[in-house]
Amino acid sequence: MMTRNIDICIVTQTLNIIENGVVVQRYDISSAKNGLGENMGSECTPRGRHKIRAKIGAEQDLNSVFIGRRTTGEIYTPLLSQQYPKRDWILTRILWLGGLEPGFNRYGQKDSTWRYIYIHGCPDHLMQGKPESHGCIRMGNQDVIDFFEQVQVGDEVFIH
Repeated sequence: MMTRNIDICIVTQTLNIIENGVVVQRYDISSAKNGLGENMGSECTPRGRHKIRAKIGAEQDLNSVFIGRRTTGEIYTPLLSQQYPKRDWILTRILWLGGLEPGFNRYGQKDSTWRYIYIHGCPDHLMQGKPESHGCIRMGNQDVIDFFEQVQVGDEVFIH
């Protein structure tokens, strides 16, 4: 039986898909500008064991804009970015994470699900190999489509 794990390393800013102990795919990511942490409102990336609790946007176009996990009907462009300079751009696909460790990243003020922690696409020019998100794991848009198609709801994600 094949085992698949998703490993996110904050130090290297990479996401690895590991099957039977072997890295089969590696992607660049961007984690939180505020570093690692689990508290509600911290804008930090939560550590530990998570699972993919929902996959959102399967049929959406490249650079589709999401707000509140719903598409707006917009396609991201530099002009749209100028019109809404304060938006935290969530594009193309969303993989919503749920913590698996009660008291650490699940329940109460540390719950990754209710912090709305996602793996999602972002404007490709923001993928500069360094932490810049508001807590989520950002990926380039082609990469998030590829990743989305390889994983399933329930797959485990380890963030460290």
